[in-house]
Amino acid sequence: MNLDDYLVFSQFDPQKIITEIEALPDQLHAAWDVGQKLNLPLWEDIQDVVIAAMGSSAIGADLLATYLAPICPVPVTIVRNYDLPAWAKGPQSLVICSSYSGDTEETLSIFEQAVSRGCQVLAVTTGGQLAAKAQRAEAELWIFEHPAQLGSAIGYAFVLPLAALTRLGVISDPSGDLSGAVAEMKAQQITLGADIPIMQNEAKRLAGQSMGRWVMIFGSDHLEPVARYWKIQLNELAKAWAQFEVIPEANHNTLVGVANPQEMIGHTMLLFLRARGSHPRNQLRTKITKEYFMLEGLGTDFFNAKGDTRLAQMWTALHFGDYLAYYLAVSYGVDPAAMEAVDGLKAYLAEK
Repeated sequence: MNLDDYLVFSQFDPQKIITEIEALPDQLHAAWDVGQKLNLPLWEDIQDVVIAAMGSSAIGADLLATYLAPICPVPVTIVRNYDLPAWAKGPQSLVICSSYSGDTEETLSIFEQAVSRGCQVLAVTTGGQLAAKAQRAEAELWIFEHPAQLGSAIGYAFVLPLAALTRLGVISDPSGDLSGAVAEMKAQQITLGADIPIMQNEAKRLAGQSMGRWVMIFGSDHLEPVARYWKIQLNELAKAWAQFEVIPEANHNTLVGVANPQEMIGHTMLLFLRARGSHPRNQLRTKITKEYFMLEGLGTDFFNAKGDTRLAQMWTALHFGDYLAYYLAVSYGVDPAAMEAVDGLKAYLAEK
């Protein structure tokens, strides 16, 4: 597939996923506006925050927890499972249950436990069972509208909990950082559009390098959840096998896992995310790790996150990953919106 022949992209993209990718910066602003208008009680003395979510909703929560780590005075824990931690109980615990569809069974389980333990509960969803359960329990319910592909609601998954914590006084107003991140995303995407040729389009170039290869993404510090997001988007959009690794942890194990199987070495692509805001030692580790794998014969490349703030670097890197995964999907000739395997598993579990 010639990625410069962008007029044929629609053959593989009937749901126009590319337009949702292009609209992500504006989604962040729209989500912030929604988060300022929805009803929220004046909950006080919040001592800990749990965000229960799966999939893209959980990635939004990961991004939030990473962004908040240096500035939030209370712990923020992400739960990707069925059970609420034992320490989360009573009105000092805020449990945010985030599910785009409202039918995520793990998140529904957490919601019921949080209500039964007397936690402050906020349900964030477009509807489904979560909305119905919240209404019956008289829990706080934030319903947002985003009639598009599930994964494309990552902006709402990040911003709505951020808005809630801001309004509760848990953190200071981050709207300046958010506006700056949006501006950087829009500046970056000028060179990433479908009509921009490969020679000037870094996302198309990296998609070409990743074609036919096992892709591994490395991230550190505030780019750790972004590496995970790239992995998810490569899985979901391109239907491609991918995994993510975290530096410095990868230097204690993954670094030596390159000897076998020998036949895989030439079919591997390692992408290293870098940002100026990362710890200096992790910046050095990233450089050395890439060099080591390159000398071992594996394909390697860097992606340098744009922006002067941690939030801008997170979101420009994340947005680039959307374009990369989309162009890889087109290269493979697959529909980026198709999710038959996941939908099939959910239908099977619903019958059990």
